[in-house]
Amino acid sequence: MATLLAFDVYGTLIDTHGVVTELEERLDEPSRAAEFSRRWRDKQLEYSFRRGLMGAYVDFARCTREALEYTDRALQTRLSEADKDHLMGSYGRLPAFPEAGAALTRLAEAGASCVAFSNGSQEAVTRLLSGAGLRDRFEEIVSVDEVKRFKPDPAVYFHLRQRLEADPADTWLVSSNPFDVIGARHSGLHAAWVRRNPEAPFDPWGIEPDVTVADLEALADYLVPAS
Repeated sequence: MATLLAFDVYGTLIDTHGVVTELEERLDEPSRAAEFSRRWRDKQLEYSFRRGLMGAYVDFARCTREALEYTDRALQTRLSEADKDHLMGSYGRLPAFPEAGAALTRLAEAGASCVAFSNGSQEAVTRLLSGAGLRDRFEEIVSVDEVKRFKPDPAVYFHLRQRLEADPADTWLVSSNPFDVIGARHSGLHAAWVRRNPEAPFDPWGIEPDVTVADLEALADYLVPAS
């Protein structure tokens, strides 16, 4: 199985909504924690897109902090600076999805080369994956910070191929984010969409994933032939 699998990190390997428990402890209305988490994540991505279009790159952690500030204002939750600092720390310790470790091991044992490919910085992603017990599953960590662009800019997918000397025909992007899947397919790579929310639609752009799976175990079922 001479295949390179480039895994998105946030939302694909790591559960970005793992911060909900921390939010429940810090919001005056704990019932709003899930909404806060969703809006925080949406705004984080929006800020990376906007900065990409503006040519005003900053570290992804700054997009995350600015999105936190915005969500606090939008929902009028009045978090203290200490609360915000704590939540940012929690974002760096998010949990892996439960099936991630076993699926990655299975893919590696089948001969796939697994790398992490993220909007996050090398340092942040290394720390995050280490804390979630996944760092040793990856041969490399490739960060967009190396080219100062954000997904889905074609430059980041070109950088992935160039950095790893990868043949597009043997390279797969694995992501739960449709924009990432579309970006990879547009750039000539294969792509698997991890549809963690079964009700989530895919963007109707006429660019489809090669395969859609419910989770990473299902991806391993698809890519690893049954013995």
